[in-house]
Amino acid sequence: MIEFRLETRSGIAPYLQIVQQVKHALRLGMLRTGDQLPTVKEVVGSIAINPNTVLKAYRELEHEGLVEGRPGVGTFVLKGLDGPPPHAHAALRRSLLRWIRNAIEAGLDHDSVEALFDSTFREAAEEEIA
Repeated sequence: MIEFRLETRSGIAPYLQIVQQVKHALRLGMLRTGDQLPTVKEVVGSIAINPNTVLKAYRELEHEGLVEGRPGVGTFVLKGLDGPPPHAHAALRRSLLRWIRNAIEAGLDHDSVEALFDSTFREAAEEEIA
């Protein structure tokens, strides 16, 4: 089951962080069709968040057709997101972990690693578009 976490310094609304985390889990195969999301009560208990925020995230996911709320039962995944199969991620993940370790060993802190990754990713995306 997915465990949510909130980044208070991210500048991203908490409900959107939950939405993003569900989508990431779907893309990576950590959540599959039929899986149940944690109940609102479970999420509130694990990350100390307002229940309405969790409900807003789940409603957004329902609106996008990714999950379905079943009254008295819970919220369930209806469909995954397109992309390569989860097993294709393993080698890329190992490579990315090596890169992150190298960046940390080179003296970069968390924010610097994130900034370098984000700027490089945007650059690669722009080259792909051009």
